[in-house]
Amino acid sequence: MSDPDHTPKDHTSVRPWRAIQRRKSRKIRVGKVEVGGDAPISVQSMTNTLTADAQATIAQVRQLEEAGADIVRVSCPDEDSTRAFKEIAKAAKVPLVADIHFHYKRGVEAAEAGAACLRINPGNIGSPDRVREVIAAARDHGCSMRIGVNAGSLERDLLEKYGEPCPDAMLESALRHARILQDHDFHEFKISVKASDVFMTVAAYNLLAEAIDCPLHLGVTEAGAQRTGTVKSSIGMGNLLWAGIGDTIRVSLAADPVEEIKVGFDLLKSLGLRHRGVNIIACPSCARQGYDVIRTVEALEQRLAHIAQPISLSIIGCVVNGPGEALMTDLGFTGGGKGAGMVYVAGKPDHKMDNERMVDHIVELVEAKAAELKAAEVPQAAE
Repeated sequence: MSDPDHTPKDHTSVRPWRAIQRRKSRKIRVGKVEVGGDAPISVQSMTNTLTADAQATIAQVRQLEEAGADIVRVSCPDEDSTRAFKEIAKAAKVPLVADIHFHYKRGVEAAEAGAACLRINPGNIGSPDRVREVIAAARDHGCSMRIGVNAGSLERDLLEKYGEPCPDAMLESALRHARILQDHDFHEFKISVKASDVFMTVAAYNLLAEAIDCPLHLGVTEAGAQRTGTVKSSIGMGNLLWAGIGDTIRVSLAADPVEEIKVGFDLLKSLGLRHRGVNIIACPSCARQGYDVIRTVEALEQRLAHIAQPISLSIIGCVVNGPGEALMTDLGFTGGGKGAGMVYVAGKPDHKMDNERMVDHIVELVEAKAAELKAAEVPQAAE
């Protein structure tokens, strides 16, 4: 079954300079979501409510689901959290990852409570017996695992060996933890090697991609506030994704977690790796603009945020680049003169529209196109 969320437009699929050859990794499952191999790159975020407050956490999970999240991570620092996790997991429509640190019992409890994956570092769980117990719980309950290596929390012996956090130390830590799982014949795991430094992050992932065939979870950790964090994440993860590295991503922002999902999809959309929602191509505006481009785009982004189907829309202020951009999009509007512009449909000029009514009109056209695409998905889903 093909998924329109992940299928690029025909005109992009035949252009070799746009083709990204993804690294070949083995495939695992996080609940119903496949990660690695030929599976679409999944987008995830993390709740920041108190997990023990099940209703607040469920409400935030629902917001992330509506934004398009494929996977949601929930921190489980104490027994109250894992107790609430069972209720949260039952209410969630997407698979949940339980974030576990230090106490092995939280991992066992989370697996029993319905976690689809455990985010864990085997090395900080404790004795081999405790690690074995967590692995057994994961295996018994169908959980996968994520080994999460962070530059800020490397093992003491590695810091002594390398003198400071560095890509080689992160690689050694990741492979050390992977070996623990492999020694217990557990192979349903993915790995992340995150740092707040973009250069270190990219270098560590490049080393890891060559050293192991498991799926990789990408992220630039502690990237910062929404604007700066988006820039850092786009540079780091964009570099890796362009090279074909990465099977699931999380954009770490000191912002509403919903924004992480939005930025994640925008990042994948810009590289042609996933296509969800409306992709607005807009000019920065200049004195040639026939209408207020900036405010128009702001209004359209807000009013079209609910659209999940992949639709391209060009909003260009004048006829210099407008027709050319419209040629490559599903719908478009190009500013003209005398308070009106041209509406393009499927790359061709279709009809004129007054600037004052243009936003409402474009919203109607996009919604109609989305309904058409959604209707086309039904026969495929039934096959």
